[in-house]
Amino acid sequence: MNLSIALFIVSIFVFVAVFAVLAVVFRRRIDVDKRIRRASTGAAQGNGWQQILGRLEGLFKPLGEIIPRSPEEMSKHEKRLAQAGFRRKDAVILFYGAQFGLALAFLGVSLLAGYLYNTFFLSVALSIFCGIFLPEMWLTHSVGARKDRITLALPDALDLAVVSVEAGLGLDQSLMRIAEELHVSHPELSEEFRLRNIEINMGRTRVDAFRNLAARTGSDDIKALVAILIQTDRFGTSVGTALRVFADSLRLKRRQRARERAAKLPVKMIPIMVLFIFPSVFVVVVGSAVIQIFRDLLPALSVQ
Repeated sequence: MNLSIALFIVSIFVFVAVFAVLAVVFRRRIDVDKRIRRASTGAAQGNGWQQILGRLEGLFKPLGEIIPRSPEEMSKHEKRLAQAGFRRKDAVILFYGAQFGLALAFLGVSLLAGYLYNTFFLSVALSIFCGIFLPEMWLTHSVGARKDRITLALPDALDLAVVSVEAGLGLDQSLMRIAEELHVSHPELSEEFRLRNIEINMGRTRVDAFRNLAARTGSDDIKALVAILIQTDRFGTSVGTALRVFADSLRLKRRQRARERAAKLPVKMIPIMVLFIFPSVFVVVVGSAVIQIFRDLLPALSVQ
C-alpha cells in the first residue's frame, strides 16, 4: 500500500480524535434535568463511575452530531431505544456517537498493534463492522430482554387489575395503583403504566395513551391488552370481565410457553453434550482400556 495514503488516513484519525477530546473539554453544557434531580434529592456530585459515564456522554455526543442521518432513521432508532428503556432526547445522538467512537477505538487499536499498515483495508472494514454492528446487537438484545421482562410481569399486573376493578376502582385508578404496587418487583411495567397515567393527566385521550403504551413496549401481549381495553372503552362493556378472560388466556399462554421451552431443552442440550460431556465420559470409560492395550497388548504383538 502507498505510504502517503496510510499517513493521510492516520492524520485524519488523529485530527478527529483530538477535535473530539477538545470539544468535550472546552464545551460546557448546562444539564437542567440533572441539576433539578440533584436539588430535589440532595445528592452529591456522584461517584467515580458516574463522572466517567458523564465524560463518555460528553465525548459521544459531539461524535454523534457529526454523523449525517435521515429523519426516518432517527425515528426508527428512537423507537428502538424507547423500547429498550432509553427515553432521553439525546439518546439517538449518543447511540450514533457510541458507534462512531467504537469504530475509532478499534481503528486506533489496530494502528497501535501494527495491523493498519500491513492489512489496511481489512482493519478499516473490521473497525467499521465492529463499530456499527456491536451496538446494534446490544440494542437488539436489550429490547428483547425488556420485552421478556414485561411479558413475564403482565399476568401479575392483570391479577391486580382484576381485583382493583372488581373492588370498585376505575381503570385509570387501577393502573395507577398497579404502577405503585409493582414498582419493586417489576419496575419496567410499573414505569410504563406510570408514563401512561402521566399522558392521561396531560390531556391525551385514553385511546392515544394506550396506543403509545403498546408502541413503547413492543410486546405482543401488551398490544392485545391495549386492543381489548380500547374495545371495552368504545363499546361500554365490562372491564373486569374482559380483564379476567384475558388474564386466564394469558396464564394459559404462559404455561404453553413454559412447555415449549421445556420441549426445546433436550434439543439445545445435544451440542453441549456432544462437545463437552460425551468426550469426558468417553475418556473415563475407555481411557483405562486404551492405556492397558498400549501397555500390554502392543508390546506382546511386536515381540511375535
